[in-house]
Order: sequence, then structure tokens, then C-alpha cells
Amino acid sequence: MTAIDLGLPGLAGVPTTDEKQTAKDYKSDQEVRWCPGCGDYIVLNAVQAFMPTLGLKRENIVFVSGIGCSSRFPYYMNTYGIHSIHGRAPAIATGLSVSRPDLSVWVVTGDGDALSIGGNHLIHALRRNVNLKILLFNNRIYGLTKGQYSPTSEVGKVTKSTPMGSLDHPFNPISLALGAEATFVGRALDSDRKGLTEVLQAAAQHRGSALVEIYQNCPIFNDGAFDVLKDASEKERRLIPLTQGAPVRFGPDGDFGLVRSGFGGLEVAKVADVGEENLVVHDATLDDPTYSFALSRIGGEDLSHTVTGIFRNVQRPTYDDLAREQVNDAKAARPGDLQKLLNGRDTWTV
Repeated sequence: MTAIDLGLPGLAGVPTTDEKQTAKDYKSDQEVRWCPGCGDYIVLNAVQAFMPTLGLKRENIVFVSGIGCSSRFPYYMNTYGIHSIHGRAPAIATGLSVSRPDLSVWVVTGDGDALSIGGNHLIHALRRNVNLKILLFNNRIYGLTKGQYSPTSEVGKVTKSTPMGSLDHPFNPISLALGAEATFVGRALDSDRKGLTEVLQAAAQHRGSALVEIYQNCPIFNDGAFDVLKDASEKERRLIPLTQGAPVRFGPDGDFGLVRSGFGGLEVAKVADVGEENLVVHDATLDDPTYSFALSRIGGEDLSHTVTGIFRNVQRPTYDDLAREQVNDAKAARPGDLQKLLNGRDTWTV
């Protein structure tokens, strides 16, 4: 048993294996039971395909989920898994990560599970910088409970629970994560296997809280929610991919880009009008989250423009490491005998 190479800090201390692994090794014997055409299948296949590249022992990988369609995920991974309770997956995963540094801990959740009943747990896991990889499947609907509006549904969305249209202003999960000081934040589409894999691999290598929002289609209750981002005639002018160290440029011929605007904001402009030298050069490693937050505000509910890739990737001490260090310092400063303490003079009669 060996510790993983320190070049992948997010996996430091997790036992590796010399055994050659394939995607098949990560497929469990359970029948995958999502609706035909569900985007979850693509995400599952992508995760099963890239996991072998990490070189980890499968018994040292844990997937924790809450409640929802996405939360079936642990059943289909041939690793350890916990199907927990609604919204509480980050809390349970935090306990695992802090107490077991030899584990690679993943959370799989949906927009309802993570941002409604689980919103409190999510933001505190992110602000604490717990060493977790959080996959947030966003289909803008409650799928498991049959089609109610969710915290990411658009204003005016007609559903079973909003027959006259939703009045709620939706969350922007990327903005929310950045506001909670998450050290790694990314976004990918279920249909973009290459882009999704790249973001997931980077998240796995990050030490600290890594949140990846995945736009995922629900063919039964919100079919086509992201079709404009997949349509051949639309996607190139709407999707804004991020490449570290490169000018943020997009469009059929790269004729559009992002430039600075107003008080720390960003806006879309024609390259011919502003000049390539004025385009923003993407840097996810900036410690100040202002730039990453401005990126998250590009576009809107109508998906007129959608940024994909890694918004932020910075290093900060993790809650796990600090907690273990504190415990070790306490032990060194005040060595004691637990049994002696339990049998001491301070007792109570109930």
C-alpha cells in the first residue's frame, strides 16, 4: 500500500494500486434504473471511465448521496457508497473526510437536494474547505417526486407545484459556491464528455472543497432544458469555454470574447470591435474570487451565454488537515488516559 503522488494533492494519503483498472472495474452488479434518455447515464459513464486514471484502490473511494434521482449513483459504482438522507450528504461526507484521510470522498447531489433542504450543509462544507468532491446534477426540476419546480427553475416555470408559473428567483449554483468561498468551482454539460471529464479530473486532483455543476437533462419532467446549448446552430455562439492562461474567446470563428466592464464586471464583445489584446485572459488561480464571480454572472436563465470549465482553483488549508493537526497538538500538550478520565471523580447519577 502506497500513498498517492503528491503531484495530486487532493488525493494525498489515499492508497494507490498497481493493478491495471478499467471502467468495467467501477461498474457494480446493480441494474441502472434511470429513465431512458436521462443525462445521469452520461455522467455515470464518464465517472466510471476516468476513475481508473486516478490509480486508487476502489475500497478507498466513497460516494455519498442524499435523496433524488442522482442519489442512486452509489449503487452503480463498484466502490463504497452511502445513500443518506435528504440534503445531508455533505454533513455525512464531512465526517468521513475528517476521520478518514485515507479515503477519496465524493458527494453526488441534485439541485433540489443540494440547494433546498441541503443548502445549509452545502455552503458550510464549501466555506470550511472540507476535502470533498461535490457533483451537483442540475436539471432545473424535481425529478424523483415527479416534476415540481426546484431552486434552479426559471422564473415563470410552469410545473405541477407552480401551475401559474414560478415566482421564485432561482439560485445560480456557481455564484452561490463562490460566495461561500469554495476553492474549486467548475461547470460542465452532460453531453460534453470531454469537457466533463476534464473538469472532474481537475476536481479529483484538488485538495479542498470542489463543486462541479453539471447541466443534466431530465427527459420526463423537463426535457430539452439545455437543448440550446447542444444545438449545432446555437451552441458555438452561446457556450463560453474556459482555458487556463488563454484569452476567453468563443463563437463559430472565435469572433466574440469577454472584456472588463463596470465595477469589476465582464461583458461579451466582438473581438473586431475591442481588439484581441483587450480580451480577458482566464486565470482560475486568482486568490480574489471577484473575477470568478463575474464569470458566473455571464448569461442568465435563458442561457443566452453559458460559461463552462473551471471558474476557480485555488489552494487554502483544508478543514480536515487543520482538525487533525489540532487534535495531534492537543494530544501532545495534554497526554491522557481515556479510561482514567471516564473513571474519574466527575460523575453524574441519572
